Amino acid sequence: QVQLVESGGGLVQAGGSLSLSCAASVRPGSRYTMGWFRQAPGKEREFVAAVTWNGELTDYADSVKDRFAISRDNTNKNTATLQMNSLKPEDTAVYYCSASPNWYGLWTSKDLYTYWGQGTQVTVSS
Repeated sequence: QVQLVESGGGLVQAGGSLSLSCAASVRPGSRYTMGWFRQAPGKEREFVAAVTWNGELTDYADSVKDRFAISRDNTNKNTATLQMNSLKPEDTAVYYCSASPNWYGLWTSKDLYTYWGQGTQVTVSS
């Protein structure tokens, strides 16, 4: 069982930055691909970024490439971080941290992620 807790959302002006963190409680030695998704009102939950279990490989949605950066720290805190720069009003959404037991790859489909956090609101004003 994996528990994920996000933090770091809030209100920011367009062009600003925010950093989201996801603290994962996992069994020692287990491996998970971790991802961030977001869901705006009236829209489907969409992929934002993912990182492999060892942090060596990352993937991004085209809409956030070159603006967002995902990383992870596999020390005792098991934290995944999403650094968001040059934020736009269209980035406004609830952001969810997720973990996939399919640790051998990077996944953009939410169906491949088993565990989810409660979500944190990000609002970008124009």
